[in-house]
Amino acid sequence: MPRPASSWASTPIGSASGASAGLLVVAPSPRWRIARGRDARRGFPPLAQATVKAAACERPTQREQPLSRYSLADVHHIVTQDRTVGALSRSTLWRVLAHDALKPWRYRVWIFPRDPAFAEKAGRVLDLYAGRWEGQPLGPHDYVLSADEKTSIQARERCYPSRPPGPGHGQQIEFEYERRGAVQYLAAWDVRRAVVFGRCEAQTGIAPFGRLVEQVMSQDPYRAAARVFWLVDNGSSHRGVASVARLQAQYRNLILVHLPIHASWLNQIEIYFSIIQRKVLTPNDFPDTAAVATRLQAFETRWNAQAKPFAWRFTRADLQRRLREQGDPPPVLTAA
Repeated sequence: MPRPASSWASTPIGSASGASAGLLVVAPSPRWRIARGRDARRGFPPLAQATVKAAACERPTQREQPLSRYSLADVHHIVTQDRTVGALSRSTLWRVLAHDALKPWRYRVWIFPRDPAFAEKAGRVLDLYAGRWEGQPLGPHDYVLSADEKTSIQARERCYPSRPPGPGHGQQIEFEYERRGAVQYLAAWDVRRAVVFGRCEAQTGIAPFGRLVEQVMSQDPYRAAARVFWLVDNGSSHRGVASVARLQAQYRNLILVHLPIHASWLNQIEIYFSIIQRKVLTPNDFPDTAAVATRLQAFETRWNAQAKPFAWRFTRADLQRRLREQGDPPPVLTAA
């Protein structure tokens, strides 16, 4: 193992420190230089590592700093003033933090589950993904469809033609564009058969969603199926008990299943929407909405020719464990 370039000396703490006699601390040398990779953590003293990580993970408000989070330069400024750390380079500081499990500079936005029946509603969806309904396995003539709308897909025509990749640079897309309208993409994903059905509409609503349902339910095998479960969120196109009554009155074998509020991550169609966002709509360079619709329909055909069911692994047991870890919901804050 490579050894640090600096030497270390163990020095007893004097009475001025308030510690008992004989307790040893590691006195830092003027400059730390440590090896890269795993040896970075081995060559840096444990107390100094703990000090660096503690500074990186604390909230800036603890030091009355007008910051939302620390940058590497901020952490470096804090720890170099600590006597247990002393002087160290920013690259050393970065290696210590980069190899730790905690990454305090990262964050993501999330929504705490506030639906009082979250576990019950989410559990039904997860049961369907696992091939069960109300404690019984699904039959060979039962189907599960995940449906939603991808709204306001804009057609943005670039003000200058795109340039192909060349030596030393990738494809170049003009930044400025002209808006050529927007289209709504409605789609339903058959969870077990790995088939997607989509259509473009000028707007969303009860009638456009009804046309998607008719598009699917008017063809085999859904027309003659024993049960067709439609998993939907709480959007206005299919919200509440009214939508259940309306659709089940039209199709005797249709069962509408609502997800909990703020639980789109449980809807498998969102996975497909993320795929078309990356592979079809980015970069966005379409002369009109008709071109957007044509591209989406062509990709749908391509996808259905080679698609496989998504490898969904999140189960009821995972849901219960996550809800236990989160504990009781915090009070909901409302605007004044």
